[in-house]
Amino acid sequence: MKAVVLVGGEGTRLRPLTYSTVKAMVPVLNKPFLEYVIRYLKGHNIDEIVLALGYKPDAIMRYFGDAGHLGVRLIYSVESHPLGTAGAIKYAEQYLGDTFLVFNGDVFTDVDLTDMLAFHRSKGAKVTIALTPVDDPTHFGVAETDEQQHIVRFVEKPPRDQVTSNMINAGIYIIDREILKRVPPEKHFMFERDVFPQLIAEREPVFAYTSCSYWIDTGTPEKYLQLHRDLLCGRSVKVAFHTKETMVDKSCTVPASARLTAPVLIDRDCSIGSGARLEGPIVIGAGCTISAGASLENSILWQNVTVGENAVLKNCIVASDNQIEKNANLKDVAVNNVLAAERG
Repeated sequence: MKAVVLVGGEGTRLRPLTYSTVKAMVPVLNKPFLEYVIRYLKGHNIDEIVLALGYKPDAIMRYFGDAGHLGVRLIYSVESHPLGTAGAIKYAEQYLGDTFLVFNGDVFTDVDLTDMLAFHRSKGAKVTIALTPVDDPTHFGVAETDEQQHIVRFVEKPPRDQVTSNMINAGIYIIDREILKRVPPEKHFMFERDVFPQLIAEREPVFAYTSCSYWIDTGTPEKYLQLHRDLLCGRSVKVAFHTKETMVDKSCTVPASARLTAPVLIDRDCSIGSGARLEGPIVIGAGCTISAGASLENSILWQNVTVGENAVLKNCIVASDNQIEKNANLKDVAVNNVLAAERG
């Protein structure tokens, strides 16, 4: 089976972090987010992946190439203007088989795609939508099902007084090619609003594959921080990193007076100053300098960040090539440059 990953646009919900970095290339444990998606799909024997791209595709194409080193073949489908979820798949139709997977590129998950495909085939479905439970479904597409797991109602981002289920669209679909006949070419068209509700109204075989596996939409700074906390604390089976671990690249300098409380992950060529305190979960990218007396708690630094002496960062995300002044005290912020610090 082939897969299409909807890489998405500029990531407005992750600003200011995505002013200079494409959303799909935002680092997670010091690797691009999209690399985890590709490895996840490969783990379910999907070795041909179409990336539906629009916003700044060059950075992604330069980094991954054909992705042969990851054991897959990447195909790039680049839209000249936004086409929506269904429109993007229609645009890439020439690359797809009779049945294909659609995956929202904002999602980090352990959903069992192999089992989902077996479910799709056993039900004779034309569309299977992965559903997952959430505490607040008002930001997602809510689905209602019958006893046979048919989806009988699908409402995109309902107001709170109209919520009837906490099972939401997980952004993972298995679709039979014939469904694309319903999607006009070169037109903005959405599965969630323009295709799925119509299929359900016509009683077409649209099924729900329910899963309680790890799932998170990483589209906001808060969720981005949560993803790191979850991965560092071993809440996803995809990443072998656990609460008691401190991993420091051998090229780094860490004096005996520095205090590191796990979980902490530090990439290559970093320097930790005397008396610095790192209270996990902490992720530090390559080439960073943490000056003497600085204190970091539950924070993420990308590459080449300098934290000044006695600076304090708590619940912060700092994008690459930034400098935090000495004695600064930052809490709950995402920083891309000195002028673009915003509350997360």
